[in-house]
Amino acid sequence: MQLPIEFVELLDDGKLACGKLSRERERERERVRRILFHGDIYNDIISLANLFVAWQRYRCGKRRRLDIQEFEFQLEDNVFNLHRDLSSGAYKPSSYEQFRVTDPKSRIISKAKVRDRLLHQAIYQVLYPAFDRTFIFDSYSCRDNKGTHRAFKRLVEMTRKVSRNHTEPCWAIKMDIKKFFDSIDHEILLGLLRDRIVDPALMKLLEEIVSSFEFCPGKGMPLGNLTSQLFANIYMDPLDKFVKHQLKAKYYLRYADDFILLGQSPDELLGCFVEINTFLKERLKLQVHQNKTSLRKLSQGIDFVGYVVRPHYQVPRHKTAQRIVKKISQSSAEELEKSLPSYLGYLQHVSSYKIRQGWSEIVDSKRC
Repeated sequence: MQLPIEFVELLDDGKLACGKLSRERERERERVRRILFHGDIYNDIISLANLFVAWQRYRCGKRRRLDIQEFEFQLEDNVFNLHRDLSSGAYKPSSYEQFRVTDPKSRIISKAKVRDRLLHQAIYQVLYPAFDRTFIFDSYSCRDNKGTHRAFKRLVEMTRKVSRNHTEPCWAIKMDIKKFFDSIDHEILLGLLRDRIVDPALMKLLEEIVSSFEFCPGKGMPLGNLTSQLFANIYMDPLDKFVKHQLKAKYYLRYADDFILLGQSPDELLGCFVEINTFLKERLKLQVHQNKTSLRKLSQGIDFVGYVVRPHYQVPRHKTAQRIVKKISQSSAEELEKSLPSYLGYLQHVSSYKIRQGWSEIVDSKRC
């Protein structure tokens, strides 16, 4: 029996409506699944217990600094006043003190007041553990049990897998974000935070912290804030997920705003570069630094996080080794006693016998 055409059209309209409703429900379920914090997390952050724990963690290794000593001299009064301002909504971030560091390239560090840095620590120690679980495994900057050495070790492991123990081609494309911290868009960052946090009071506080620094209107994040480390990973997380889930890149690593993809085909890597470049511009309003983008074979050496991986061995970055030799040559014997362990620690992760021999001769001449 054939159904009337009007009834068939009605059924089709019903299917379309049900499909649309189903998609809306799925999107809503996905939005709810993404929420990490809801309810009254703000009061947990500003509680006296959390603030005092934050102080103990923040002051580690800094107790000789004058500003830390001044704050600690009236610690209880300062913490109680901060808690009172946060509870009443009267808290406002202070202005930043800026200074320049060169190690090796010049950077402007924006230093917040001790009171603000204490609050940053209190926020960080509550938010970080939950956010960290959402990041991909191969993101290595400013995370517990990660860092440059583990990132490089992972890169070495990936080169062996891609090259099938150095028997097949291995290519790497390395990219860098142009003026990353200065280019972070406040509205995009706050949107990413709102996706995860449903607490108006906490979002108001985070908005004040984010807007307390601008490189240009609506953009910029201070180098020096503890919260900036977390916010940077949150901001770059959509890129990580895009590369892993949309591009299906199996061999991908990121350290801060430096990231690298490996594969056997240079054409495929260049295709990924085009897709990533477009995503960064459209989704995150960031630009790839064209002058720092490189496509190299493993046999040429792949430079990442201060080291270079080659087939069968790894070496320090040439410029870094030269810079350390220069510093050793210009240091006094007393200064060398303090700095030499860190230099040797840098070298212990790679093949560096000849470099260490050269350093030893310079050090011995200083000690004589």
